[in-house]
Amino acid sequence: MARIASTTPPADAVMPSRHPKAPAIGSQIPSHFGYCFGCGELHKTGLHLIAFVTENHQGAPGLAHGGLLSLAFDEALGKLMWLIRTPAVTGRLETDFLLPVPMGRTLYIDARITGQAGRKIYTQAQGRLDSPTGEIAVQAAALFIAVPMEHFIKNLTEQYKDHLVEHPELMAFVDPDFDINP
Repeated sequence: MARIASTTPPADAVMPSRHPKAPAIGSQIPSHFGYCFGCGELHKTGLHLIAFVTENHQGAPGLAHGGLLSLAFDEALGKLMWLIRTPAVTGRLETDFLLPVPMGRTLYIDARITGQAGRKIYTQAQGRLDSPTGEIAVQAAALFIAVPMEHFIKNLTEQYKDHLVEHPELMAFVDPDFDINP
């Protein structure tokens, strides 16, 4: 019997509905958290998701570090949660490195949701070199688990909760009726 990866949707999975508040098709999907290393626009040394591979991102000489590429795919796939407005965490990420990604080249990542079964959200992505139709250098699949917002705040320090109250823009992903001080 063939093994089915946990990132493959089961036969009874459905495509989740696009949330009415999802970003418009063709528009930039915003960061889920301003200080996120992968996509946060406020993180001083983060990737900002739109990243250029420089000498600071090498694994092997002249090539992008595989862990950095995995992080970029985790961010691209995680941003899909904006389309269904569902807070979620990465349950599993599978990354296949097919070609090296040299410094100075651009990797175009195209990500999509492939199905949902209960709290499990299945996703896939491809990274193409130099153009949206270039050679596939990296592909990934991930399983995300939908969680309540309380999952993210239950271990915050009171100081950081106060910081979030003072800077509500950091919680842009959260619908306005969510209270961080329940």
